[in-house]
Amino acid sequence: MGVAISKSETTGIEFEGDPGSHSEPGMPSATADLKSLSDDLLLELIASNREDAFQTLVERHVDRGYAVAYRILQNGSDAEDVVQDAFLQVWTRREMWQSGRAKFSTWLFRVVSNRCIDLLRKPRAETVDELPELEDGNCDQSRDLERREATEMLERAMMKLPDQQRIALVFSYNENMNNSEIAEIMDTTVSAVESLLKRGRQKLRVILKKQSADILNAFTNR
Repeated sequence: MGVAISKSETTGIEFEGDPGSHSEPGMPSATADLKSLSDDLLLELIASNREDAFQTLVERHVDRGYAVAYRILQNGSDAEDVVQDAFLQVWTRREMWQSGRAKFSTWLFRVVSNRCIDLLRKPRAETVDELPELEDGNCDQSRDLERREATEMLERAMMKLPDQQRIALVFSYNENMNNSEIAEIMDTTVSAVESLLKRGRQKLRVILKKQSADILNAFTNR
């Protein structure tokens, strides 16, 4: 294929090709030129086997793709796999992309969320991530621990939501998307998204209220 995958510091995902190796007359060759192009123009270059255009597209979207996958799955390794699979589809099916049918980001989020659902529905052994050790402490470390515990509580609550509700909330809360954008990504109606968000928020409040009560009881019943 000519495109290799390696790790990057930000998301753990990086696609490396051979920039400029497939340049054609009249097409941009410099990375700076490529960064100024729209997604659709980059996809046209990718269809012509331009690996540097593929690299530019990956760099533009990989962080948000990974963030969405991680918030849905709560597993870094699985999130990396999902995003890698999505971008590999871009390259292996590069000649099939039809410009104008959908925004690339919409397509990417749809592929990522669908792949996440597939993974979540597979039976798997649960793993427990170890908390990082705290250095000898001060108030800042205590506040950091409290924030981390609150974040982990919210993440655990989100994982208890039905898949579709969780995905809608991730796009709404974390990606600041409107209901119309979410509907396009999830291939459904705006009213269906509104219903998912409403039911998801209601269930989330119930779960968080119960978790808070359980934590309080654990401390007061000792």
